[in-house]
Amino acid sequence: MSFRPPGRLEVMSTERRPRMAEHPTARGRTTIALIAGAVAAWAVTVARMRGMDAGPGTNLGGLGWYLGIWVTMTAAMMLPSAVPAARHVARLARRMPTLLFTVGYLTVWTGYGLLAYGVFRLLTSFDIGWFGWDRGGPYAAGGTLAAAGLYELTPLKRLSLRRCRSASQDVNALRGGLAHGLDCVGCSGALMAVLFVLGVMSLFWMAIVAVAIFAEKVLPHGHRLPSAFAVALVALGIWVVVSPGSVPELTQPDARTPPMEMAR
Repeated sequence: MSFRPPGRLEVMSTERRPRMAEHPTARGRTTIALIAGAVAAWAVTVARMRGMDAGPGTNLGGLGWYLGIWVTMTAAMMLPSAVPAARHVARLARRMPTLLFTVGYLTVWTGYGLLAYGVFRLLTSFDIGWFGWDRGGPYAAGGTLAAAGLYELTPLKRLSLRRCRSASQDVNALRGGLAHGLDCVGCSGALMAVLFVLGVMSLFWMAIVAVAIFAEKVLPHGHRLPSAFAVALVALGIWVVVSPGSVPELTQPDARTPPMEMAR
């Protein structure tokens, strides 16, 4: 039986108590910061999108303006579902964990947005009339929706969702944000792609996609939802092909407001 001086035990207990108590406080601050950031981003998004083109195939405008609205959109939609991962990082990291995690996380989604912008510019550079809504547009949109639905059933989706729902052990907040962002793109990138064919400036579809992503990543039984979402997306794709005018909140291109770069 070993003997330790009582004074040493008292020193250890007083040293550990504040450190153990700071973790719940840090996690609470992280939750408040991310939710407040998401609310502010929604407010800015609603204000900036007022009067925008909310239909399929929205003109994405200049790169600088697009990036500004894209980062704001993704912050509004994605930060609430990133709270569990950010809280865990805040428990492990020491220096500005919430800020660094958020920077890393949104950096990945900004890269996704840049890729989407590049694809859009590439397709529009060909000036293919078939993509017009009065021709093959509904088929392209329906096919994209069906593809997003099928992706929900893939092994990559399951792996990414499992990683999104598990806690990262990285003590570096920036690296943790980047890693979680990559997992999140693998998990939710197809759902975000749905916005580009239904209306990337549509607040209604933004809210629907944001709720779906949050449900998958955060709710207790969210890991069971991809199958239901797959059926819903394929069904919606068929609906858009067969009768696009009857889809609720789907703005028809012939009744559009001016494109975004004209409505700044």
